[in-house]
Amino acid sequence: MMKYYAAIFALFIAEITNAQSTRLSREADSLYKAKEWLNAGARYQLAADSLAGFLNPKQFYYNAASSYALGNDIEKAFVTLEKAVYGLGYRNYDQMTSDADLASLRKDPRWKPLVDHLKKQRDAMKEPRNARVVTSDIHNFWKAYDLALEDTANRESIFLKHYFEKASPGLKDYFSYKIGNIPAFVNNQRKKPKFYAAIRENTLRVDQLKDSMYAYFDKLKSLYDDAVFPDMYFMIGRWNSAGTVSDVGLLLGVDQIARTPDIPQDELSLWEKNNFNDFSQLPTIAMHEQIHFQQTKLNWDTTLLANALVEGMADFICELVTGKNPSQRQHIFAATRKKEIWERFKKEMYLNRAYNWIANSAQETPDHPADLGYYVGYEICKAYYDQAKNKKKAIKELLEFKSAKTILKKSRYDEMMSKLP
Repeated sequence: MMKYYAAIFALFIAEITNAQSTRLSREADSLYKAKEWLNAGARYQLAADSLAGFLNPKQFYYNAASSYALGNDIEKAFVTLEKAVYGLGYRNYDQMTSDADLASLRKDPRWKPLVDHLKKQRDAMKEPRNARVVTSDIHNFWKAYDLALEDTANRESIFLKHYFEKASPGLKDYFSYKIGNIPAFVNNQRKKPKFYAAIRENTLRVDQLKDSMYAYFDKLKSLYDDAVFPDMYFMIGRWNSAGTVSDVGLLLGVDQIARTPDIPQDELSLWEKNNFNDFSQLPTIAMHEQIHFQQTKLNWDTTLLANALVEGMADFICELVTGKNPSQRQHIFAATRKKEIWERFKKEMYLNRAYNWIANSAQETPDHPADLGYYVGYEICKAYYDQAKNKKKAIKELLEFKSAKTILKKSRYDEMMSKLP
């Protein structure tokens, strides 16, 4: 009985601390926007201290350092930045070296060792075959899954102990970015008992696709000299993201990339059915995320246009590398509607309206797919590339663009659409 109560208490504490951390980070964001730098830094530190023990507070410490630097508290800035880099594994070299918030730190003798540390890590990623395929989280998931089937009343605490508390660096970031909380994670599985029982064998075959992934990475290196290749982490999520990236590497939710003919889909929603990817597509989806990992030098703002370019570019360069477009469904739909879609997109492209075009699964209908922003961004990037005389230079310019408007203008895509009947 004591073991039962201990597990429940641990889960309760994890959920409470996560809620506190979320609240504190939002307060810190508000203080940052209000230019109350020192108060923002202190609040980010409180958010870091409140985060559940199985998660990594590195980004909160980095944000605290940025705030303290802006508030000219150099000592606190270095304490929190060194904690993020040396203590917690923050490794985004491009972000840190270009971040204007940290300008006040760059003449301090403590700055160069930090930069050198990150550069050494980044340089080690230039060799495609150095990228590790990490599948420990998948194995831990199935151990927890079997235990949870035997004790359904305690599923949440079982997954906390046997999955999340044993998380790889990738799963820790994936939880923060995509999973969010354990009850939602478990509830997704409750809704799909046949589905999860059926995908186990496929999820355990990820290593079999390693050679295909490495071959694609070699091809990317031939197209983009500055390409880097981080570790790849494969895990089970809660059906809201097949893939994303963090500074530790590529994060792939393989429960959304496990389709074979024997997997039942009657428990899936319309959007889930339409976004359930073939297991054989895993290397292609990994390449899409690999392109995102290269995008640390571009100027990413909140406009729909910029967001569409970021996603569409990942699809377009992925297709150059693999011969496959991860968003083929959207392209099939758009084939006879190009001008109509473009005219609708234009009305919102300079507004903060990505939510109508990207990750908008709630807007999916049988007659109209979500995520059409991927299609529009792809078309603009393809037009830009097609008109370029130096194709390799064009890829570099896309991956490192400073102005979404300039990419659109040079692509002449608007002119092309205006000529359609």
